[in-house]
Amino acid sequence: MSGLIYLVEDDAGIRELVVYTLRNTGFDARGFSGAPEFWQALREVLPVLVILDIMLPGEDGLAILKRLRSGEATRKLPVIMLTAKGAEYDKVLGLDSGADDYMAKPAGMMELVARVKSLLRRTGSGGRIEKDEFKTGGLYINIPRHVVTTGGEEVTLTLKEFDLLVYLAQNSGIVLSRERILQAVWDYPLALETRTVDTHILTLRTKLKASGALIKTVRGIGYKMEDPE
Repeated sequence: MSGLIYLVEDDAGIRELVVYTLRNTGFDARGFSGAPEFWQALREVLPVLVILDIMLPGEDGLAILKRLRSGEATRKLPVIMLTAKGAEYDKVLGLDSGADDYMAKPAGMMELVARVKSLLRRTGSGGRIEKDEFKTGGLYINIPRHVVTTGGEEVTLTLKEFDLLVYLAQNSGIVLSRERILQAVWDYPLALETRTVDTHILTLRTKLKASGALIKTVRGIGYKMEDPE
């Protein structure tokens, strides 16, 4: 799979068609009829891209987009807005609110897939947050200097262990599936088994000593770095 995509669309027919098309073009995709189930899923697993319909019952697409852009873990998450045909005002509002792209409905499925692939190529990082350093509890990470300390004591990590730790920290508070971690850290998920992630997590926890407890196992899904207090 090329990454997990979330679609929020209240029209069941459109939702099923888009999810079906994405899955048949190499993506993992999940569809949601409204905001509540979308936010619940987002707390569990961070996708590489979100497709949002503007006209939704309750919390609409623009409100969801604004919340995404205000959250540290999601502010750079790529977003495509779906607008009503000819709704120029909605397009402007969406782009002004931080959408990366938009399409008018009814959207052509192959064009939508092309837009998704193009946006993922442009963003590259899949929405990861780029920061130079992180401080979480007793753990300190300095990316440019490649330094990690726990309780003031420097920790020696391999390159992959360091990359894994940085990725978890960049997505602090977000549950990441093993497959998503493989894709982000090893950049070639199909060539490796998910136990590669488990092995590296185990070693990382050991090396980080007390700070290793910040890395939480989420049963049946993957891992997350605990948010700082």
